[in-house]
Amino acid sequence: MPKKVKKYEQADPIAFYVGEDQVSYGVNKRPYSVYYDDKEHAVKLLQGNCIEILNQAREKSVDMIFADPPYFLSNGGITCQAGRMVSVNKGKWDKSSGHQENHEFNLKWLRACQRVLKPNGTIWVSGTTHVIYSIGYAMQELGYKILNDIVWYKRNPPPNLSCRYFTHSTETILWAAKNSQSKHCFNYQTMKHLNSGKQMKSLWRFDAQEEAEGADNVWGISAPNSREKKFGKHPTQKPLELLTRIILASSNEGDLVLDPFCGSSTTGVSAMLLKRSYVGIDMEEGFLALSKRRLIEAASVPLLISPAGALAFK
Repeated sequence: MPKKVKKYEQADPIAFYVGEDQVSYGVNKRPYSVYYDDKEHAVKLLQGNCIEILNQAREKSVDMIFADPPYFLSNGGITCQAGRMVSVNKGKWDKSSGHQENHEFNLKWLRACQRVLKPNGTIWVSGTTHVIYSIGYAMQELGYKILNDIVWYKRNPPPNLSCRYFTHSTETILWAAKNSQSKHCFNYQTMKHLNSGKQMKSLWRFDAQEEAEGADNVWGISAPNSREKKFGKHPTQKPLELLTRIILASSNEGDLVLDPFCGSSTTGVSAMLLKRSYVGIDMEEGFLALSKRRLIEAASVPLLISPAGALAFK
């Protein structure tokens, strides 16, 4: 007899929302508008302030969160783009109001995320040195249990223009459970399988050459390629394979994944392809339009998962 294929039940993103009859929106105004709704693949994009939305969403409704919050770098610095020195100006959303205000903002959105996480849910937050220490401290203040700090080593970082310090070639990703009582999901055997049968460590080196040489503490993943940016660019876009591994590590098919600063929705593309439900939130219409185009393509173009865990177009 042919073997029965086990079916999974996909979480309905509607479980994330509180019914209109159960919530007060102040002056009868919802804190968001639905920008995109793909019921077939259980994917939604919301436009609005993530703190306001999360504070009125259904409590304990989300299995996993990935967040790439503002780095607060758009205050007149310089960087290199296409070989030219340009001003760092990602938009108003990335401007700093001072260290204390930045930290208060991090406390607010992390508290709102903690509210919607299920008791055994986890959150991943990516950041540079400019913001990650505030994130970690805020997590401790709020009672999250920090599980790992992942070092993402980038082989092709922006050049060091000032020559006054070492080149910034890493980002830190903090992984935390909702609290110390959480029995969080960690798909250990899946991660071990993706690392050639060896335990996966917390240094992720995004370099295919290193992976080919068999280093057991390295994830060989290149930066977002031209295919991933075909519909436009986001200033802090993450590689699809990075989110694939994060989602594979800490969620199961049918789970609800949330990205409160969704940008170009790499999180959503990966979640959809891995059969998770997804809710993405952003304030910027341009980024939401980019997200929508990417999600529509992901729903229609066949993809494969390689033995290393990378998503690749057929």
